[in-house]
This record gives sequence, C-alpha cells and structure tokens, in this order.
Amino acid sequence: MKKFKGDTNMKKRLTEAQEFDIMKLVLDKFLWLGFAIMGFGLYNMFTKEPQDGLVWLVTGAVLLVIFVIIIVREYEVIK
Repeated sequence: MKKFKGDTNMKKRLTEAQEFDIMKLVLDKFLWLGFAIMGFGLYNMFTKEPQDGLVWLVTGAVLLVIFVIIIVREYEVIK
C-alpha cells in the first residue's frame, strides 16, 4: 500500500457524537440483557423456588449496575 507524503496515520477518527452513538448501541444490549435476566428471575420466583429466582434477579441487577458504571466513567455524567 502506498503511503502519501505527510500521511502518517490512516485511521479514521470518530467525532464525539459518533462515538457516543456507537457506545449507545453497545450499552443498549447490556440494558436489554439485564432486564431479560431479571424477567427470567421473576418468572422463576413465581414458578419455582424463590431463592433460584432471586439469584437471577441479583445477576440482572449487577449487570445493570455495570452498565451505569460504564456510562459514568466513559461520559462523565454530571448531576
């Protein structure tokens, strides 16, 4: 591949808005996954042992907390 004079870095740079849109798409999947796991836990609480469902509910909640931590660290959300 030919390099042009003065072209040291051929990688494209994303704007802040483009980076935020991509991050929203990725983190949206965590959100859906967290709520699906919590829904599955609620279903298990009603149909099976409450302890089994509670484990799934806590797992979904932990995933959602991780989601919040990633957003706060990445985008420095200010109150």
